Amino acid sequence: MAALDVRTPDSPLCDGVVTLRPWTLDDVPAIARACDEPEIARWIHQMPSPYGEHDAREYVLATQASWREGTGAFFAILPGRSGEPVGSIAMHVTDPMFGNVEVGYWTATEARGRGLTTRALRLISRWAIEDVGAERVQLRADVRNAASLRVAEKAGFTREGTLRSAAFNQRQDRRIDYAVYSLLPGEEEPLSR
Repeated sequence: MAALDVRTPDSPLCDGVVTLRPWTLDDVPAIARACDEPEIARWIHQMPSPYGEHDAREYVLATQASWREGTGAFFAILPGRSGEPVGSIAMHVTDPMFGNVEVGYWTATEARGRGLTTRALRLISRWAIEDVGAERVQLRADVRNAASLRVAEKAGFTREGTLRSAAFNQRQDRRIDYAVYSLLPGEEEPLSR
């Protein structure tokens, strides 16, 4: 089994509607605005709240370190080919020996409901399988996060089950059940316009 090859793509990933590119320090204000929104903090319970530019800068620096180390790939989601980011999608290597990766995402308020995150998930999944060499792309989402579950299903992921009481959300003072989804080579959805 070959090792996973996580490195910055030579050009942004694009399907003609959505573009994914690595985060830069120029994106700090956009990240801070989006991540200070209560709905994002509701579902990403490890994220600081309130969320400011210092937090966003630390996030960008951490994403750049993950790229260098080959342990993760963090992309800004852009509507079209340029402009301000409207979301984030990332891939983390969970088991390099067996080619397992996990993806996660968030979308700013103004970009929700437009299908951009589903397109981004298709793009990163295809890249992970075809270019990185992933044998399994996994996704976990809080079972109460209906929007995130819809994105996974629309992108062609198969729901495998539930990780019961797998984490704790301190803000909501509750244990979290995660829905587990996967996508395997050959199951990628077509990248349509």
